[in-house]
Amino acid sequence: METAPSRLQQLLAFYQDDPTDAFTIYALATEYRVTEPERAMTYYQKLLDEHPDYVGTYYHAGKMLQQLEKPEEAEKVYRKGLTVARKAGQLHAASEIQQALNQLLGLDYEDED
Repeated sequence: METAPSRLQQLLAFYQDDPTDAFTIYALATEYRVTEPERAMTYYQKLLDEHPDYVGTYYHAGKMLQQLEKPEEAEKVYRKGLTVARKAGQLHAASEIQQALNQLLGLDYEDED
C-alpha cells in the first residue's frame, strides 16, 4: 500500500513543474523555516529577487535573517518591505513589518508603570 506524498513532497513536485510560482516558493520557505532555516532563506531570497512585489515575503524573510543573526540584512529587507507593502496598499502587512523593524532596532519599548 502506497502512502500519500507528504506536503513537502507535493510542494517540491509543484516547484519542479513551475519553479517561478511565487506561492509555491513561499510555501517551500515556510516548510523549511523550522527544520532548515538556511534552505528556507534561499527560497525567501528567490522571492525577494524574482517576485519583489510579493508582500508576504518581507516579514518572514526579515525574521529568518534575524534568526540567522544577520540583523543588517534583516533591516534592509524590512525597510524595502515597508515600501512595497505601502505601495500595494497592504497597510496591515506594513504595520506588521514596521513592528518587526522597531523590535529589531530596539524601539519596541513598553511603558514601565
